[in-house]
Amino acid sequence: MKALIFAAGLGTRLRPLTNDRPKALVEVGGVTMLERVIRRVADAGFTDITINIHHFGERIIDFLRDNHNFGLDIHISDERDLLLETGGGILKARRWLDGNEPFLVHNADILTDFDLQSFYQSHLKSGALASVLVKQRVTQRYFVFDKTMRLQGWINKKTGETRPNGFDYNPKVMKERAFGGVHVISPDIFPLLEQEAATTGPMFSVTPFYINVCRTHHVQGFEPTDPYQWFDVGKPEALAQAEACLG
Repeated sequence: MKALIFAAGLGTRLRPLTNDRPKALVEVGGVTMLERVIRRVADAGFTDITINIHHFGERIIDFLRDNHNFGLDIHISDERDLLLETGGGILKARRWLDGNEPFLVHNADILTDFDLQSFYQSHLKSGALASVLVKQRVTQRYFVFDKTMRLQGWINKKTGETRPNGFDYNPKVMKERAFGGVHVISPDIFPLLEQEAATTGPMFSVTPFYINVCRTHHVQGFEPTDPYQWFDVGKPEALAQAEACLG
């Protein structure tokens, strides 16, 4: 099975740790974020892995070589010339991800222990274009789902802004959930991403893309039923919390 790990981020929130290395190579309890995610993804059965690079990208190439690619089939999607954001990054990696099966997408700075294989199987059963990990947690911006957890729109709770245009937010029948930085995506998405790139240019985020297409294409929210840990270790305070919990 195939997976894409986003490791191209600038890591500005983690400076000075990222002054001489990519965010993905910052250590959490003595182990880099990237190694933690690679091993976790591989343990779930994803052994054909693409990793995108940008900031200090050569350090990631060297890291993978020194670790013999962790015994996996690993490809590098090189964005050192231009950081393409998440949507553009998925599209650039198409040659390794396209085919007849869905693929996993996982941020390198998200450390979590929920069951990735259950997530993958849930996506297969849903028939969705994409499935996204979501959780009830406090933030300002939320995906909004109907009672079946099909994406309907987005809301900024601080400003009241909603998307897409014409979205009628009804808190009595809709659920607000925060995105958790892990997706399962069907390859049918690629023609749609091509259309998006033709309109916006090569640099675009996949989150507003999901919001823009959710009226015509099925984007499903996934909430694990069992308790699990989740850390966005791209933030200094979460990095400290993860080190305390994960060691």
